[in-house]
Amino acid sequence: MGAAENPAPPRQEAAPVRGAAPAPAPEAVEKVVVVDQAPPPEAAARLQAQRQLAPLQVTTQAPPPPMSVASGSVEPPPQVAAYQPVMQPPQQGPLPSLNSRKYTNGITLCLFLLHLAAAAFAMGFFVFKTAQEISQHPRSHNARRARSLLRNWLLPVEGAVALSIVLAFAWQKAVRAWPHAMVRVILWSSFAVTLAVGALLMCFSTLATVGLGVAMVVFSIGTGLYACWVTRRVGFTARVFERAVKPVDKFRGLNGPAYLMVAAGFAWISVWCVAVIGAVNFRFPGLTIFGLVVSLAWTAEVMRNVANLTASRVIALYYLRGMQSSVQFSFQRALSYNLGSACLGSLFVPTIEALRILARGLNLLEGEDEFMFSCAHCCLHVMNAIFSFGNSWAFVHIAAYGREFVHASRSTWGQFEALPGMAALADSDITSSVCFLTGVTSGALCAALAGVRRLHYVCYAENPTSRLFDGTIPDRLSKMQEGRDPLVPTPRFPHQHVGGA
Repeated sequence: MGAAENPAPPRQEAAPVRGAAPAPAPEAVEKVVVVDQAPPPEAAARLQAQRQLAPLQVTTQAPPPPMSVASGSVEPPPQVAAYQPVMQPPQQGPLPSLNSRKYTNGITLCLFLLHLAAAAFAMGFFVFKTAQEISQHPRSHNARRARSLLRNWLLPVEGAVALSIVLAFAWQKAVRAWPHAMVRVILWSSFAVTLAVGALLMCFSTLATVGLGVAMVVFSIGTGLYACWVTRRVGFTARVFERAVKPVDKFRGLNGPAYLMVAAGFAWISVWCVAVIGAVNFRFPGLTIFGLVVSLAWTAEVMRNVANLTASRVIALYYLRGMQSSVQFSFQRALSYNLGSACLGSLFVPTIEALRILARGLNLLEGEDEFMFSCAHCCLHVMNAIFSFGNSWAFVHIAAYGREFVHASRSTWGQFEALPGMAALADSDITSSVCFLTGVTSGALCAALAGVRRLHYVCYAENPTSRLFDGTIPDRLSKMQEGRDPLVPTPRFPHQHVGGA
């Protein structure tokens, strides 16, 4: 017969082994078919009725450790603590408005405007009295003193201000181009420049310059120690700078408000210098000059924060809402609706942050004196409480949402405390310190510019025959002696007439 007639040999199953576990039953295999269109309603209902699926659950707990075995226990692997960000729940309700039409901190705004009007009136009065004294009484003591101050201080101060403007924009450009290198350059250049300028000022051998030089040398030593202490944070700070300035190229004209504020500040300081010279001859020169200095500090800080609010709104809306905000519109809001908050923050933030840094430094000085240690802790807690009501982080919410200064300070710091570790990270941030040391370095260079000029005069008077000097001073002296210099003021001493009259 054919092969088909032969029956197949019976299948021999393996005999079970004594003591062995029974073979596991074959697992059911499920097939999943992916289709491009949804099934009919009847089929979907039938599939759902056949097999009920449990709802999907997501847990953030770690898997359980392995079970122990009879032959020997297996130790669970060590659990390494890793940072897991806590996602904030979505905000309930509508988002905060970005176009608030309310003037923030109106009382502070009125006080600043009144102060600005009073300062402008006082400066105009002193400038007028100085010009009147020089023109109507050129040989009087006050006129000679005013001319001497104008000649010796006005040009050095104007040159220092101009140099500071150039250095400010040069630092900004360099940080945007090379953030990783410039953080280290700023930290160590502040140490080197302040030390060199302090030593230079001590060479003048006058009480004021020696005192200022000693202060700058001590500050430079502290800056060097600080640079060594924050070495591990330099890389993170450089990355923060790199990410922070990255959107700047997307907004043309973002530096325009800063240019306007710098130009206005330069004009204001020029008039202020002449006003201070006129205030020297006033009845209460010390008190008057102190008032002018405080007024200048407040006005300059407000100008800086107006530019800060403009940039903060543009960059904040880009990160928070993905919006391309208008620089001009942000600048107008900073000069109108948000100006009161800028005035209040400019008045208190530098003082609050300086006192908080001092309290934190005293808290690090642990010793055997329990009373002093308790006082340092108490001061730190008080300053931390005050800091939550007034800090520099508030300017972001002021610019973005138009909030008042105290409200913005509490909201920003509250967000930091709500996110685990964020408050500590904000406390350890050194970007503000780097910006401050940039200003210190520029200021020291400007002081060196003003001081080197007088140093140049003193050295020439001591050794006029040195080959290191050119003909600048000798040519000017010859013109003065020949009467060909139209800028020579009235001499301090009367001319000595030779021969009889």
